[in-house]
Amino acid sequence: MTQQLKVVKTDDEWREQLGDLEVHVLREAGTERPFTGEYTDTKTEGVYECRACGAELFRSDEKFDSHCGWPSFFAPLAEDRVVYLEDNSLASSRVEVRCASCGSHLGHVFHGEGYDTPTDDRYCINSVCLVLKPAR
Repeated sequence: MTQQLKVVKTDDEWREQLGDLEVHVLREAGTERPFTGEYTDTKTEGVYECRACGAELFRSDEKFDSHCGWPSFFAPLAEDRVVYLEDNSLASSRVEVRCASCGSHLGHVFHGEGYDTPTDDRYCINSVCLVLKPAR
């Protein structure tokens, strides 16, 4: 990542703050199993924050049912909240989504899949990367 991160911690500091699965996904760019995450089917109104640093990333009104096994959003709260990296770790090229504040891996964004959303983008985000702050 070429931009200046606002939250910088050592690997040991992240391990003290986060659980094993959280470290694996957020800091090691892993993934949680599909259909197991806390927010996969959540309809609660509010703002989704980065579990690692608390940065506001997505709003519930940008969340939609994609039936892919992970929470899906059609856009981030604002473009400066996330950064995009080319990911060639599998047989095809994907676009990785990371938190702009702390550099944590969130998931991937897919374009042009035909979803009936304003952007036709699917931000496929691991539940373990998020904390939902319900609207009041």
